[in-house]
Amino acid sequence: MISVATWNINSVRLRADQVERFLLQEAPDVLCLQEIKCAESVFPHEVFEKLGYTHRAIHGQKGYHGVATVSRIPFRDFSRHDWQDNGEARHIGVELLGPGNGLILENVYIPAGGDVADREVNPKFGQKLDFLERMTRWAEKIERPTLIVGDFNIAPLECDVYDHKALLKVVSHTPLEVETLQRFADAHGWVDLGRKHIPAPERNYSWWSYRSYWRAKDQGRRLDHMWASPEAAAQTRGHRFVEETRKWDQPSDHIPLITELDL
Repeated sequence: MISVATWNINSVRLRADQVERFLLQEAPDVLCLQEIKCAESVFPHEVFEKLGYTHRAIHGQKGYHGVATVSRIPFRDFSRHDWQDNGEARHIGVELLGPGNGLILENVYIPAGGDVADREVNPKFGQKLDFLERMTRWAEKIERPTLIVGDFNIAPLECDVYDHKALLKVVSHTPLEVETLQRFADAHGWVDLGRKHIPAPERNYSWWSYRSYWRAKDQGRRLDHMWASPEAAAQTRGHRFVEETRKWDQPSDHIPLITELDL
């Protein structure tokens, strides 16, 4: 059995102590981080090294975006795709070599897409749709058991947001984004592990805005995802979210997800 976690940490240097707390408490074998907001040269390697996460793959840049995969299981760097088509550090893929040998683990940070759901007036929205389209073309060619995890910045189901009707025109839950993400899902037959193990319409949020008092109003969205190839999905035994991190001091606005696989 191995466990894989994903977490948009919203600055790994700022929240290195929280990552350490999470790893000591939950002890996943692999942790995929998004929005690390730093170049590899200033990544807090020592935090992970002392906890036994001696295998690290980092695709970072100064101040923005960035992804990192850290592991107690040996792996090799497998892929780095520029689905944004502008050089931003938003993806890294590794191949597990120890337990789980051969599983491909793709770690992605899909763009948020700005505030207006119209690519004519908001180029960021168009970039998000194009990013997903490039991912879809890639997914059509996958031939190996794969897990793709990270911050997708889309809440696809009506029950994935606190108020479906109120958010239909809000970027992250618009019909166009949901349709575009569904095409990506269909391109490889991905299984949404969050809904395999926590069936709709059960509450399953992963993000709450800093702008709302989230504990009182629970205005959440399910923006973070763990999806698996059909053969890998059949080997998953559990999936959960660790909501308590959102209550920690100066938290990320996202919480971690953890999937366990019997490989």
